[in-house]
Amino acid sequence: MTPLASIATPRLVLRAVEPAFAAAVADFYRRNRQAHARWNPPLPESMFSVDGQADRLAESAAAAAAGGFIGWWLFAPDAPERALGQIHFSQITRRAFCSAMLGYALDSAHEGRGLMREALGAALEDVFGLRVRLHRVQANVRPENARSLALLTRLGFEHEGLAREYLFIDGAWRDHVMTARRNPDWPVDAAPPA
Repeated sequence: MTPLASIATPRLVLRAVEPAFAAAVADFYRRNRQAHARWNPPLPESMFSVDGQADRLAESAAAAAAGGFIGWWLFAPDAPERALGQIHFSQITRRAFCSAMLGYALDSAHEGRGLMREALGAALEDVFGLRVRLHRVQANVRPENARSLALLTRLGFEHEGLAREYLFIDGAWRDHVMTARRNPDWPVDAAPPA
C-alpha cells in the first residue's frame, strides 16, 4: 500500500497520523473528555498528555507502515494546529477477509455540521479505492448513539446484528449495533488480491 500523507475535502484536511501531532491530539482529548466519555471505554491519563500522545501516535504510525492500520486526524485548512477529529481503520486484514474496523470521533463543538460525513466519505473512498482496496469495513456503535447510527446509514452501512455487552463503557458492559459497508465496486465473484 502506497503511503498517503493527506486527503483534502471541501472543508477539511485529513492528515495521516504522525507523532508531530501530539500536542494537537492531546488538546483534542482534553477538550472532549466529558463529551466523549459516554461513548468511549475508560481512557488512561496518558491519552491527555503530549508525551502519552507522542508514544501512541508513534505506535499508530508504525502500525500504518506495517499495513495493519490507517489513521487520519482532521484539521481545518485555516487552523492546521487544532485537531477537530479523527478517523481510523484498525485490524486491517487481507486475503479472504480483506476487511477493517472503523473508529471515529469529532470535536463536540463541531457536531451537526456534516464534517464527519464529509471526512468519512473521503476516507471510505480511499480504503475502497485502488490504493487500499478493502472489501468490507465494519463499525460498531452503541444503540443509544442515534446520531452516529444515522451517519453510518447515510454512508451506506447496513445493520448486521447486536453485539451483547460488547465493550465496558461508562461504568458497565454496553451493547453495540454491528454495522458494515461493503466495497460497492467489488464484484461479488472477484477474489481478493494474492
